[in-house]
Amino acid sequence: MRPPHTGFVQWEACMRLGTFLLVAWLVVGAFAGSQRHYYSTSNENCARAGTIAATVLAGPLNYFGANPKVDCRFPQPSK
Repeated sequence: MRPPHTGFVQWEACMRLGTFLLVAWLVVGAFAGSQRHYYSTSNENCARAGTIAATVLAGPLNYFGANPKVDCRFPQPSK
């Protein structure tokens, strides 16, 4: 048997590390949302969902001062 191609092994290791870092980033963001009690109320609207999504995507930046808020204002139809 031949050993696997070195370039493929390095690429696979890099992909695994990247996947781990992405998942860890999102877990930290979800944890920040739970600390801010975003999941505990039943008030469901666009702004709340957007704020939760932005908090999760901000990840560890939440602990360095990021406090993302989303305000959804849709234009009203004309009469």
